[in-house]
Amino acid sequence: MAAPFSRATVLVIRAVLLAVPLLSFAVVALARWRMAPEHVAFDPVPQPIPFSHKHHVGDVGLDCRYCHTSVETSRSAGMPSTAICLTCHSQLFLDAPALAPLHASMRSGRPIAWKRVHDLPDFVYFDHSIHVNKGVACVECHGRVDQMPLTWREAPLTMQWCLQCHRNAPLHVRPLDRVLSMAPMTPLSAQDVAQLTRLYHLQGVDRLTNCSTCHR
Repeated sequence: MAAPFSRATVLVIRAVLLAVPLLSFAVVALARWRMAPEHVAFDPVPQPIPFSHKHHVGDVGLDCRYCHTSVETSRSAGMPSTAICLTCHSQLFLDAPALAPLHASMRSGRPIAWKRVHDLPDFVYFDHSIHVNKGVACVECHGRVDQMPLTWREAPLTMQWCLQCHRNAPLHVRPLDRVLSMAPMTPLSAQDVAQLTRLYHLQGVDRLTNCSTCHR
């Protein structure tokens, strides 16, 4: 009785069966690589100007909103424009070599190409304003930037990390006048937590952990 498949056909079938899992593995590996942040946690990100949050926030006491002007009203916190930087540095440290890119930006009209430190995948929807206006402090996600000479990513920003907060949202909020504070805060009493939950109209766990909340 003749074989149902020729020798060449059998070789092709075997090659396909071997290639499918290898190709699947390669696709998964590529996807994980594409979704991974460019910079690892606690690794300072090089910037065109070595901006120090430690100096500007920790030492000088600059308000976060002075540079991140849209943090309370928009998805994006906003990056400081050349004009914002020059409100101080048109007078201070004019000849500092580190500020040469700032003055070059002013002359050319091209914005400074700041590099993202906290970079989420495109399929993740995140809104700074809703978090800030619901009492989530900057330090909750960004860490003690007032102690960072160069900014690094402190939180993993993974889905599980975000869900840990969304599952216990009332325990991660504070009064609005403390949202921008970098200082550690005394844990709130159960009464305070309940009051803030009502004040902010915090939604339930089912809504906060629903896929559509962060994936739209």
